[in-house]
Amino acid sequence: MKPRIFKAFGWLMLFGACYLVGATVAEMKTMDAETAASKSVITESQDWGLGFSEKGNPPTGMANAEELSKYQAYYLGDTAQKKLYLTFDAGYENGNTEPILDALKKHDVKATFFVVGHYLETAPELVKRMIEEGHTVGNHTYHHYDMSKISDKSSFQKEIKSVEEKYKEITGQEMVKYYRPPQGKYSLENLTMAKELGYHTFFWSLAYVDWNQDAQPTHEEAFEKLMERVHSGAIVLLHNTSSTNAEILDELLAKWEAEGYEFGTLDEFI
Repeated sequence: MKPRIFKAFGWLMLFGACYLVGATVAEMKTMDAETAASKSVITESQDWGLGFSEKGNPPTGMANAEELSKYQAYYLGDTAQKKLYLTFDAGYENGNTEPILDALKKHDVKATFFVVGHYLETAPELVKRMIEEGHTVGNHTYHHYDMSKISDKSSFQKEIKSVEEKYKEITGQEMVKYYRPPQGKYSLENLTMAKELGYHTFFWSLAYVDWNQDAQPTHEEAFEKLMERVHSGAIVLLHNTSSTNAEILDELLAKWEAEGYEFGTLDEFI
């Protein structure tokens, strides 16, 4: 009888040891994964992306707000305030910026337009109107390159400074130092160089597929995405080239206002 008891006890001890070893290994793997995730923003090039959760809740970004703040970079405002921050990426002009500006003026909402060199060259009067109506014009680089592939400071600085110079030529003013990486592609070097040039980098926490001219979303599709994903503190990214955005913006702003949202400016992050 005793040998059986000792044998059973031995198997139990062996099982317990295996369990403890397995649990330790699993914990180490989890810690490694968490460590890698926490460092993802600073180890290699990234494409900015979002993970959406329940309606009304802010998404998770490719990097957390605390990590980004080290580089004067942001993607989300104060989630305790029911406030939205409108931004538009402006790569070229196709007739949709004017109705967008009209809607913003009607609702007395101030936005930030991140422009590239081509936009400054071809639509200077619209840039002047943006400024006259109280909007901010930010830097989206001159050529809209994938900046994560540019690691030397002189080339990075040229892309940034060329926009500043053209903007001053058009407006007579110094450009506000707000930067948005083209295509949302970034790296540690980019964020560091932007900071060294005095820039604040702005990603986003609310966007939808509005840039494809050959497949513009319907009004219903746009409202579904933008109303479902809206959340307090959202930095909203829209594209000025979207005919859908131009057609729905007046109604969209009214819908957001009806839900109790107010509108702030990126100056509040500084």
